[in-house]
Amino acid sequence: MTAAVTIALDAMGGDAAPGIVIDGAEISCQRYPQLRFIIFGREKEVLPLLEKTERLKDVAEFVHTDDIVEADDKPAVALRAGRKSSMRLAINAVQDGRADGVVSAGNTGALMAMSKFVFKTLPGVDRPAIATFFPTMRGESLMLDLGGNLSCDADNLVDFAVMGNAFSRCVIGVEEPSCGILNIGSEEVKGHEYLQVASARLKEANLPGRFVGFVEGDDIGKGTVDVIVTDGFTGNVALKTAEGTAKLISELFRQTFRSDLLAKLGYLLAHSALKKLRKRVDPRRYNGAIFLGLNGIAVKSHGGTDGVGFANAISVAVDMQNQNIIARMREDFDALTAESLDKEVVASQ
Repeated sequence: MTAAVTIALDAMGGDAAPGIVIDGAEISCQRYPQLRFIIFGREKEVLPLLEKTERLKDVAEFVHTDDIVEADDKPAVALRAGRKSSMRLAINAVQDGRADGVVSAGNTGALMAMSKFVFKTLPGVDRPAIATFFPTMRGESLMLDLGGNLSCDADNLVDFAVMGNAFSRCVIGVEEPSCGILNIGSEEVKGHEYLQVASARLKEANLPGRFVGFVEGDDIGKGTVDVIVTDGFTGNVALKTAEGTAKLISELFRQTFRSDLLAKLGYLLAHSALKKLRKRVDPRRYNGAIFLGLNGIAVKSHGGTDGVGFANAISVAVDMQNQNIIARMREDFDALTAESLDKEVVASQ
């Protein structure tokens, strides 16, 4: 990080807030010496933790508010009644230009509703999407949407592909991303009509990289493509299934290595390899769901993470700002719109 970046933090969001927020911000100060924070929350709970930090207290501005968004608040209620909440004030700080991005581990629906209301969407984008990383056999892939939009049409899926493509290029560093639409089969005739329409449009679009068509559920773990596009309902089911499967495998490993003396000996012999595996699939490493399609940077941390996981969510926001992701996505949408207009002109002649 070469330029100073300021991140607004909702200190009261998350299962173990504000502890994880302060811990994560302190870790981030070690990673990024030029990073600055504006922290919003309850003074009695936040300031004692902030004062104990080594680096964070010198680079953070604290703003007190008594109001918070509860985990079970409905988005509409939070939007209407939470105007002075720590979440809303953190979002406002980005809109006002005092911060470059916002990170919260709080209520996902409320964060999306508030962010969309304050930031608005990019020109040409109807709905923002929630995106995150998946570990794969080839490295990692980006998948969207993961719950922001339970039902989508072909236009939405095309938008998601454009946003995912830009993020993969700018933030992950994939120069020519491959992209696919999640479906029940790879054949062109499979799936709902809107999936086929979106696939046809993306094949004709002149996006950087390669659109491969449809991919299936097992392609997620294979890393068949760099960007996986789907509706929020399917994406959220896939995400929760992957999380549950990871926990199942972890528990089965634990039970197996405790089963008898030889198994315990095998664990000792395989300890180094298992440690590498644990690090590779550590959910904290992939923490930080990104709200793409907004005219502002908003990152949602998992509510049950720890300081390390929250620090990784902050890193995602920092990377998005450093790579100027909002401007890059706007350029891609402008190019796609111009391309569509050119085709309409040619077709009318």
